Amino acid sequence: MAGPTDRARTGWLFVAAQVVLLVALVALPTGTAWPMPGWLRGVALGLVVLGLVGIAAASLTLGRALTPTPVPNGRGALRTGGLYRFVRHPIYTGVLAAVLGVTLGSRQWLGLALGIATVTFFGVKARWEEARLAEAFPGYADYAAVTPRFVPFWPRALIRPLR
Repeated sequence: MAGPTDRARTGWLFVAAQVVLLVALVALPTGTAWPMPGWLRGVALGLVVLGLVGIAAASLTLGRALTPTPVPNGRGALRTGGLYRFVRHPIYTGVLAAVLGVTLGSRQWLGLALGIATVTFFGVKARWEEARLAEAFPGYADYAAVTPRFVPFWPRALIRPLR
């Protein structure tokens, strides 16, 4: 069983990898791999703005329980209200919405590859974090069984229980 130091180290490795992926995606110059009509530019910008607003709202809901790493800090209770009533990871949902917007706006295949890698990464990170949350909060497994991970209103039949 991993101890607190191992969990903290792993948590910071997740943060470092996340920063590398997000900076690489945002730093890409705009390409020309697909057309960018005005409506698509508006959708991309809207996803980025919606994502940033979601990140801010979910972060405020966590208050003192907010941590930079995916390791619970013991300063809060399980949040199941606000945005957390729709998805288990609204901060990640916000990040992923912004990533989708930036990926669309990148107009290049490397941007698409980085976007896919980032979505995959957040899936792995969320599963790792959920194991910590289940240890910290006895009601987490029940909450996870009925609340989608990232996509609001995801059909309940597609919600994978914690294993």
